[in-house]
Amino acid sequence: MSKKDCKNSNWGIYFVLPALIGTFIFIIIPIFCSFALSFTEWDLLNDIRFVGFDNYKAVLTEPVFKQILINTIVYALSVTFFAVLIPLIIADILNTKLRGTEWFKTIYFIPFITPAVVIAIVWSWIFDPNIGGINTLFKTHLEWLFDTKLAMPVLIFVSVWKLIGYNVVLFLTGFSTIPTNLYEAAKIDGAGVNETFWYITLPLLRPTTYFVTLVTAISSFQVFDLIYVMTAGGPKDSTNVIVYSIYKYAFEYFDIGKACALAYILFIIILGLALLQKNIKKIAS
Repeated sequence: MSKKDCKNSNWGIYFVLPALIGTFIFIIIPIFCSFALSFTEWDLLNDIRFVGFDNYKAVLTEPVFKQILINTIVYALSVTFFAVLIPLIIADILNTKLRGTEWFKTIYFIPFITPAVVIAIVWSWIFDPNIGGINTLFKTHLEWLFDTKLAMPVLIFVSVWKLIGYNVVLFLTGFSTIPTNLYEAAKIDGAGVNETFWYITLPLLRPTTYFVTLVTAISSFQVFDLIYVMTAGGPKDSTNVIVYSIYKYAFEYFDIGKACALAYILFIIILGLALLQKNIKKIAS
C-alpha cells in the first residue's frame, strides 16, 4: 500500500470512528449489560443480586405469558401477511405506469413517515365509541378499542395501513430490476396478466419479497407505540404483547431482571423466525 493510500485509509477511519463509538456505547455495551442483568434481581434502587435462570423460569411460567405470546404471534403474522400482500398488489398496479403514479406513491408513503404516536392518537379518535368517525359513518355503537374481540383487529388494521407505503416502495424497487423484455416476450407468446404475474413477476421478486417479509415480521414482533397509546395492552390483556410487557416489567413493576429476560426470549423468537424464513427461501429457490 502506498503512502497516499494509507493516508486515505486513515481519513476513512476518522470519518467512521464517531459512528463506531456511538454504536459501541449505545448498542454493544447495552446488549451485554442487559444480558447480564437478565440473570439478576434489581429494582433500580437496591443492590443487584444474582439469581441465575430464575427470571426466565418466572416469566415463562406466569399465567399471562401464554396469552401475551399468542397475542404477539397473531399480531405479527397478521400484520406481516397483509402488509406484504396488499403492497405487492398495489405495486403491481402502479408498475403498469398508470397516470398519476407518483402522486399515489406520495399518498401511500405519508403514513409511514408520520410518527406512530400521532397515528395512534388520530386512530384512537376515529375508533372512539362516543365521538369516533367509524361508528358515525356506519351508524354502529361498537366499542372498538374496549372490546376484547375487536381491539386486536383494529391494531392490526392500523399497523398494516401505516406500513403499506414503505412496502409499496420496496416492491416497486424490486419491479424495476425485472427486465422489460421478459414481459414483452411473454406478451408475444400470448401470456395473460395472471400468467405473467405468477410465472415472471413473482419468481423474480423473491429476493425483494423475502426482504420485505423479514423486515415487516421483525418490526411487527417489536410493536410498542401503537399499543401503548391506543389500548395499553387492554382490554383484559387482549392486546398485550411481549415488548409492552417488557416496558411494564421495567418501568411499572421495576423488575429489571425479568424485563431483560423477556427481551432475550423475544430475541430468540425473532432469531428463530429469521432462520426459518431463510430456510424456506432456500427450499423455494
